[in-house]
Amino acid sequence: MTPRILITGATGFIGSRVAAAARATPGVRLRLMTHRSALDVPADGTGHETVHGDLADPGSLRGSCEGVDAVIHCASLIGSDEQTARVVNDHGTRALVDEAVRSGVGRIVQLSTASVYGRGPFTGLLPGMAEPAPASTTSLTRVAAEQHVLAAGGAVLRPHIVHGPGDRWAIPGLVALLRYLAAAPAGCDARHSLIDVETLGRTLLGAALAAKPPSGVYHVNHPEPVTCSDLLSTVLGELRLPWAGTEIGLDEARRRLAGVPYATHHFEMLTLDHWFADERVGQEFGCAPGPDFRTSFAAHAPWYREFLSR
Repeated sequence: MTPRILITGATGFIGSRVAAAARATPGVRLRLMTHRSALDVPADGTGHETVHGDLADPGSLRGSCEGVDAVIHCASLIGSDEQTARVVNDHGTRALVDEAVRSGVGRIVQLSTASVYGRGPFTGLLPGMAEPAPASTTSLTRVAAEQHVLAAGGAVLRPHIVHGPGDRWAIPGLVALLRYLAAAPAGCDARHSLIDVETLGRTLLGAALAAKPPSGVYHVNHPEPVTCSDLLSTVLGELRLPWAGTEIGLDEARRRLAGVPYATHHFEMLTLDHWFADERVGQEFGCAPGPDFRTSFAAHAPWYREFLSR
């Protein structure tokens, strides 16, 4: 049987990687949903098709799941406007899930985020060990979206820090913090879970193609967490920032960030464990964990240097 998979958010940072992984998998037929952006889909006769769908307009989703075996839901709105985020993330996901159920789709896989847990520390946290405590509009509405998927028997995948070409938030945000510090804080042993975007794309596809339909919440990250000090020193070194090799203590870092609440908040988050564990991912989805952070980030560094130079 040739599986047909619908991917929402197929032009996005992560959704585009899921689509690329699916194109590289023999026998998979794709239906790619886009809201605004044009899709660069090769006209190679392999059965790739596109469909327009707007999560803010439930009527536009009608028929989108007909003949589909699995839905990989990567589309979401990130922003501080709660009303719009609620319409897209919460109500839009509910409409998509309803359409999938109506169409008899056997698997629903949603991309979410570990940020739904709120502020740490989280040390080796397994699914089910803590309830979501969202601290932002985006996380609040994505938790609501998760409930629709889980109620339909689907799977929710929660990565923590996702890095790689196309990332305009995670690593660039760390670089902005490092500019304030003009150094790498030393002696910070807080551990963080990370995953590169290509590995995440393959994992989402693996969930949709797994021998047994997955359900419930999964933590999707590289199995080895990275300490705060190693994370920041790697970014400094690989991006050839002028402060590479310069270290300061945590108290000095806090002094330099005094008066900059946004940077202080993110620094304090970095000093707490955000390590999310889950051994089932490789076992159930058949996906290798990918290279460790230092190796994968070295490969991604040229893209980041070019992006940040703009």
